[in-house]
Amino acid sequence: MTEEAPQDTPLAPVKIGPLITASAQGLCPRCGARTLFASVVAFSDRCRQCGLDFTQFNVGDGPAAFLTMIIGAVMLGLALALEFSVHPPLWLHVILWAPLTIASVIGSLRIAKGALLALEYRNRAREGVLVVALPESAEPPAGNLPQ
Repeated sequence: MTEEAPQDTPLAPVKIGPLITASAQGLCPRCGARTLFASVVAFSDRCRQCGLDFTQFNVGDGPAAFLTMIIGAVMLGLALALEFSVHPPLWLHVILWAPLTIASVIGSLRIAKGALLALEYRNRAREGVLVVALPESAEPPAGNLPQ
């Protein structure tokens, strides 16, 4: 059994702006159809247009934990700034920050999950595979993901 050493075949850097836009709109990374999400943050099983199986990608709950911590820290800073500058009543903090935090986490979760799935597709990442060596002539998978 002979194994070849993996070769580094770098892909072009991904442009963040188009990736975020495509993720927020729920575009399939292969064909660009708006079929990625079945609900606000839940993926469809497959693309209704090109048939790409979204269940093969392992996005998981990782983005939720990071986004909750990051957005929580930002909201805490904003709440403290408001408290020390204006001194609003406690009920105003509850009415303002709870919905704003929930909306921010859900909105950014959709973008983060869509972006991670698109990047897994682009980089051909699969669960249980550490390195996949591409032939030198191989191109990244065709699709709507910006290069």
